[in-house]
Amino acid sequence: MSAENHAASQTQPVAGSLFELVLLVPEAAVDAVGDALDALDALSVSVEDADALTDAETALFGEPGMPPPKEGWQRSRVVALFPSDAAAREAAELLQAQDFFDACSVQGVRAVPEQDWVRLTQSQFEPVEITPSFWIVPTWHEPPAAAVQVIRLDPGLAFGTGTHPTTRMCLRWTAQHGPVGPRVLDYGCGSGILAIGAAKFGASDIVAVDIDPAAVESTRLNAEANHASLAAGLPDLAKGEHDLVLANILATPLKVLAPLLCSHVRSGGQLVLAGILARQAEELIEAYAPWVTLQVSDEEDGWILMTAVKA
Repeated sequence: MSAENHAASQTQPVAGSLFELVLLVPEAAVDAVGDALDALDALSVSVEDADALTDAETALFGEPGMPPPKEGWQRSRVVALFPSDAAAREAAELLQAQDFFDACSVQGVRAVPEQDWVRLTQSQFEPVEITPSFWIVPTWHEPPAAAVQVIRLDPGLAFGTGTHPTTRMCLRWTAQHGPVGPRVLDYGCGSGILAIGAAKFGASDIVAVDIDPAAVESTRLNAEANHASLAAGLPDLAKGEHDLVLANILATPLKVLAPLLCSHVRSGGQLVLAGILARQAEELIEAYAPWVTLQVSDEEDGWILMTAVKA
């Protein structure tokens, strides 16, 4: 589950000249345009907020256990990748002939410089230090000499590669407070990195859940690659009380989830929340006050980690 302000459906780009078709699409037409681009054999389709980095920028995310509230932003920029200039321009012509495209516009076709995409992607991801002895290491790198605990994780579509401050803070907390109790729940697991981290530090009965089936599959594959035993599934898999509940989502869904998440923490158990901006701390403290007393336990780049022990 991503805290980033974009949504994307991607396949692996191939080496060679590629071309992007850029469209401006109102919210109501995003789904139809995306389906049409898929049918036109676009290599990838991404949807971004056309008002990003302006005062009109808006966040978009789905509440856990529910579908995303919208398919796109009020003004969405849709970018489709094609293998040739001709394919991109043909797609533009075909789209403009469709009834659902009436309120949309073509912003242009632009060449994407030739790249060795695999090598470029790999060069952008180096080992990530969580603590001096705990590292996240892509499979194409050797672990640092100081690494005692290592999670092998490659960048993918599911959120959580260890590069974001919220992920690092959760993992750092787990490392510093390990061994954690045996029963752990990772709610909104994304890539499964937090659940895998809990396994590295002593948890033996781990449940990881997400509303996105792709995230569930990613978690299963990453757990297997790291020899971590866990159960991954949709939110209804989360049952009973746990020694530790981790949720790295966003502030608004975390507030909605307060009674549910607290119900999964045993008496004396730990609750760890992330995806929260520093200015949102009081909102979270108030939302969770009926069940636990939250406090700020870590801060990095404007993001905070909030924790509590359930009485």
